[in-house]
Amino acid sequence: MLIGDVARRSGVSTRMLRHYDSLGLVRPTGRTGAGYREYSSEDIRRIFHVESLRSLGLSLREVRRALGDPRFTPSELVDDLIRQTRERIARETELLTRLRRIGAAEPAGWEDVLQIAALLQALGSKSAGKRQRAALSSVEEVPVPVEALVEAVLSETDPNVAGALRWALAQSDDGGWALLAEGLRSPAPEVRKRAVQCLAEIANGEATALLRDALAGPDTVVRRYAALALGARGVADAIPTLIDMVVEETNDADAADALSALASRPALADQIAAGLVACLARTAVGPSARRRLAQALADIPGITASRALADLSHDEDRGVALTAAYILGIRDAR
Repeated sequence: MLIGDVARRSGVSTRMLRHYDSLGLVRPTGRTGAGYREYSSEDIRRIFHVESLRSLGLSLREVRRALGDPRFTPSELVDDLIRQTRERIARETELLTRLRRIGAAEPAGWEDVLQIAALLQALGSKSAGKRQRAALSSVEEVPVPVEALVEAVLSETDPNVAGALRWALAQSDDGGWALLAEGLRSPAPEVRKRAVQCLAEIANGEATALLRDALAGPDTVVRRYAALALGARGVADAIPTLIDMVVEETNDADAADALSALASRPALADQIAAGLVACLARTAVGPSARRRLAQALADIPGITASRALADLSHDEDRGVALTAAYILGIRDAR
């Protein structure tokens, strides 16, 4: 079969077939009387073998080794091809993500495109200072797509940069709720913590709804952050977790402040006082916990809190008794 016929039937151009011949990869076994290349059925089979291996990503040099060296084993080469393919996919996925984010920002011109691209690059910088400046600039200059901010804040380890990113995210009209919800479900505890910290700084209905979900979740750290934020927003569901925080001495001062804010609503004051008193009734509650509970009762109005403090003023632990007596004196003076 002449080279033109082979090209039509195989889909390989005559130019490439000549290239294969020059490399010694596929050499036609015959020549016509006029000197034209003539391919046998075995030559054509080899062409298809070459094309099949090229379709896997092998270079022509690797194809020649694979077909010409009987000692050449495919396992190592295939593993290397898998690695190279994964790296290429990762690079192209990163590029696609960056392009999508630039498109989502709806740039008005190339100057905007350049600014957005520079900010996106700075958000991924190894320099914490550059990342922080990019976070602040994302609000003051061309807005960075919210997806980029969420992705950055969920992976940020520097506290100053993380604070700047949370601030920038809070200024956005779209808080990236789906991505933050995904962050709350992350298998990585640090990512879940960063997600709830972001939500705690965004004061709107969507963030509050996600914080409610977090409050019911299994992660203790996330529940505590959610309780503090929800307590400040007047959500009564946070009360049990806030009381536990006082007992366990985990951000107990902040938890007590949140309980005090909630207790400004008369309907919740008795509920909070009853919860604190119930903790005092536990036999396992030691003197330090009783002292913290007395301090938490200080700003809870109502007779239930006053009676509990009166009982604590006679506590067997002198420190607890003095604390409760002092608080009672202040309450009486009011």
